[in-house]
Amino acid sequence: MSETEKIPQAKNPLKGLFNYQWILKNIPFFLFLSVLAVLYIANGHLADKTVRNINNTTKELKELQYEYKTLKSEVMFKSEEQQVIKATEPLGLKVIKETPVRLKSERVNE
Repeated sequence: MSETEKIPQAKNPLKGLFNYQWILKNIPFFLFLSVLAVLYIANGHLADKTVRNINNTTKELKELQYEYKTLKSEVMFKSEEQQVIKATEPLGLKVIKETPVRLKSERVNE
């Protein structure tokens, strides 16, 4: 016998693990893992979309708040007495300096 025949060949431990029968036997598990991976990716995309929608809604809300405050300040300014007087001058309306007179009506008793 030669020396090469005496040395036992080292077996590859992974060779027996990946044979055809083993792969066929574990196909349902591989499909399960594939479905989990797809769901994980879809969940990530859904979360990103939700965050984008929240950010857009927040920006829109801030813009509407700024618009509300601007309009409110304009209304407050235009409702001041001097501004009302200026706005009604072209219509011929003027402020009366006299105090108002109270009218009294007499009821007829029947």
